[in-house]
Formats: sequence, structure tokens, C-alpha cells
Amino acid sequence: MAKSWTPTSWQQFDAAQQPTWPDAAAVDAALKQISTYPPLVFAGEARSLQASLAQVAAGNAFLLQAGDCAESFEEFSANNIREKLRVILQMAIVLTYSMGVPVVKVGRMAGQFAKPRSSNTEKIGDLEIPSFRGHIVNDASPTEAARIPNPERLVQAYHQSASTLNLLRAFTKGGFADLNRVHAWTQEFVGASPEGERYERLAAEIDRALRFMRACGVDTENNTSLHEVDVFTSHEALILGYEESLTRQDSLTGEWYDCSAHMLWIGERTRQLDGAHIEFLRGVGNPIGCKIGPSASPEWVIELCEKLNPAQIPGRLTLISRMGADKVEDSLRPLLKAVRDSGHPVVWACDPMHGNTITAPNGRKTRQFEDIVNEIAGFVRAHNAEGTWPGGIHIELTGDDVTECTGGGHSLT
Repeated sequence: MAKSWTPTSWQQFDAAQQPTWPDAAAVDAALKQISTYPPLVFAGEARSLQASLAQVAAGNAFLLQAGDCAESFEEFSANNIREKLRVILQMAIVLTYSMGVPVVKVGRMAGQFAKPRSSNTEKIGDLEIPSFRGHIVNDASPTEAARIPNPERLVQAYHQSASTLNLLRAFTKGGFADLNRVHAWTQEFVGASPEGERYERLAAEIDRALRFMRACGVDTENNTSLHEVDVFTSHEALILGYEESLTRQDSLTGEWYDCSAHMLWIGERTRQLDGAHIEFLRGVGNPIGCKIGPSASPEWVIELCEKLNPAQIPGRLTLISRMGADKVEDSLRPLLKAVRDSGHPVVWACDPMHGNTITAPNGRKTRQFEDIVNEIAGFVRAHNAEGTWPGGIHIELTGDDVTECTGGGHSLT
């Protein structure tokens, strides 16, 4: 990687969105403890993901990156992990069958605990308290005591990530992801909707295809690609001390990898070219993503590519646009052209969530499902116009029967 980089060199740069820990010694002790723990993922797994993303960059595959907005300590359970995985598998099979290309599956899970905030504090009635920065930092309860950053949560985040990864590997390699179970991936609360019925028709087509393969003599029982899948993990690399504590030097290549996840990304609020987040992630060997909003210029994006992927390694860098449905085509096309002409082999993915947030009359933040679909459609149109590959989608989802977005299959209001 780049010269003069070390796992601690980010500390010489301004680091945005870091918690104000009240006890520096306690933070150091927690991070030192984590640094002695086993890696959560292996460098070879990160390289495998990068190879798959290289196929996406070449237009031969599609990226599905999906999961929680932010994982919770309170809602952590095997059922919740299974239900999120079920939705990811269901989406992946629809994309694979309809597009005819492999789908690279990356979860926003097993580490997606931190939340960037627009302000360090928030008002609860007449009380001003620290903002909730995700369960890796503090508690969501609206009291001043609950919002004090607690370094013990860093250790808890490690252990919950390890448990989640263990269960993910068991599900994806132990039969839950078997293509013969394609009907079982439908959520009960979706099954009766028009979308659920469409999925069941597609599942029936897959059943017929499998029967046809068996009739032609194809050994579907012993073909692992029909019974197992790879689901990689990712999260926003926000709390840099935590990321540093899980950075390890690969014994085979000598490169450094952030072993907290297979893939890390930089958010819209921390993508300063001279900031600590880009400094840290430029030096690790993992695949890296970066959110790109409508304020990004072509010149800035090219400089970002040079910082994070100077060797132009295919699959190394994913640019995740989050423009808003009304801006995506006009804002994205100049960036697509600039990156294409520069020769940087990036993956382009669409985040249709974060540019389309609105506030409902009751004060809750929500999104209109129509806006989400429209941003994805505009993303595809922009790529078609520039002759580039719309390589993926980056979305927040849950396996729970909840209401957040309006519209959709049930026309929620």
C-alpha cells in the first residue's frame, strides 16, 4: 500500500464524528483488550470478496449490499439475524434470475453499530443531551446518563459481531441457503401481497429449472453452488480506534487488513480527502466503499480514487452514490464520465435511501418507496447514457414486519 502508512497514522489527521469519551484510560484499555482478540474475518476472505467485486467492476456481476441502518444490542437474536439473511437471499435470487449474472452478497451486519450525527447534542423537551451515536458508543434512552459514551460497549460490539458472523456462516453453509428452499425465504407478512405472489411465481420457475437440470443428468445434489452461498460483511468504518484495534498484518502477503469486516465504507460526513478516515482506509487491503452525494465534483471523485486506489486494482473501490431521486441523473452523469475516462476500475452502486429521507407530519423520519425506486431507475438511466455498468444497490432493510417507508406493496401512508 501507500508509503508512510501505519495502522496509527490516522491519528495525525482530523477525525470527524468521533465520540467524546469521558475516560481516555478506559477507552485505551478496551481497545487494547480488543487488539488481543482473534480477527473477526480473515485476509483471504477479503481478497475473495475483492475478486468478486472485480467481476462487478467489469460488468459481469452485481453487488447487493444490504442490512440494518444500525445494529442494536437490545434486538440481537438468532431470529433477527436469520430473518435479515432471508430477505437478502430472497432479493439476491430475484436479481440473479432476472439479470442473469452472479450477485455478490454483502451484509450491513456483524459490525454496523455506529451512527454519524449532524450534531453532538439533541433536545429532548427542555433537556439538551448528547446525541445517540449507535450502541457501540452509548444508549438510545433519552437521558443524559444513558448518552454518556461507554468504552465497554466497544468490547460488547466485538463479541456481538463474532456471534453474528458465526451464525451467518452456519446458515449460509448449513442448508438454510439451499436453492431448493427458495419458497421458504418468503416472509409471512409479505406472502399475501402482490409482490409476494410474484416472488412465488419466480420460485416455481426456479423449481422447474432445477427439475429440468436433474432430468438432464446434472448432479444438483452434490453441486455446492446450489446449496451454499457466500455472504460477506461490511460496515461504515466510523469509530477509528475500534477499527485500528482489529487491524492485522496478513502473514501471507505482509499487507494490513482491517479484520473487523470484509468490506468497510466511508460515509458522506467523513469523506474529507485530508481526513483521518480516508487516511486509515487507504492503507488497509480490504475492499473499500465511499458514499458520494450531489455535492461531489468530478475532480474530487478522481482525487478520491487516486487516494484510495492509486494502483487501480479492480474490485478495490466501490463508489456508492446517494443523490436523491430528483438529482441522481444530473449529478451522477458527470462523475461517471470522469471516472470512466480516468481508467479507474470502480464498482458503482446506488444507495437510494439516504438522499430521499423526509419528515412526516408526526415528526418521524421516513421515505417514500416510490422515491427509492425512482432513484434506482435514474441511476440505471445515467449509466446507460454513459455506457457504464450500474453495478449494485446499497440499501437498508429488516426482516421484521415494520412500517418505515410509505407506499410499496401495501400502499402504506
